[in-house]
Amino acid sequence: MTNSAITPTKSEDPNRNPNLAYAIKAVHAVCCLAGSASYLDDIRADLSELGVIRAVKNHDTPALYDWLIEIMSFQGISDAVASKYIAQHGSVRWAEIAEALSRSPSCPKLGGYWRFYDCRYQKGSRKCSEPGHFDACPLPRHPLRNGHLNQMAYSLFLFMRDVADEDFVGWMDGQLGAVDPQSPDRLPALREAIIGPLRNVYGVADKVLAMALSSLLLSAGKRRPLWVEVGANLRGHRHPGP
Repeated sequence: MTNSAITPTKSEDPNRNPNLAYAIKAVHAVCCLAGSASYLDDIRADLSELGVIRAVKNHDTPALYDWLIEIMSFQGISDAVASKYIAQHGSVRWAEIAEALSRSPSCPKLGGYWRFYDCRYQKGSRKCSEPGHFDACPLPRHPLRNGHLNQMAYSLFLFMRDVADEDFVGWMDGQLGAVDPQSPDRLPALREAIIGPLRNVYGVADKVLAMALSSLLLSAGKRRPLWVEVGANLRGHRHPGP
């Protein structure tokens, strides 16, 4: 192999071609207007530090739940207020709900994901739709910011336990893998394959789901290229709702 086969010509080398160097600089500047050039690397670094990338690799549903439920607790209020509340009172963890439900609480709504609806727990008035079971119910005992978050926490837990069979990563793989790759509406179908079922989790809006799941999907890297594609599409797609 000659040197000319591996060495760029003057026209190909931006260090020797000022016109090419200018073009590269201009394209880079335009791309940066849409976000940081290290955007994906930053997401992966943040989620790696939080243990999320390791949780995906290990199919660790409890760890993913703990991360997701905290992210979703930021809806409906400023980040500063939500962060301060969580710092003072903590969030809810998978292990806490699993332990509470292992005691078979009497409320029929805690019997499974498809039975958990119309709970109507109100933190301020300490009321719900099953007052006869209230005193023994574990749901109000978690010190979350409001009753809607308590309901969301249990609804998401039950979804991940009953619908995803305690393997949220495997469920997402299956949902995306079931979409026809030749479909003319492939990307909308991929989005809906993930967002659609989770839309029925109590108190979770499409925008919040898109924000949380896009970061999770984008963090997957080379091992799951389909995740990255869908994550990028979720990040750029406008979702209806509050």
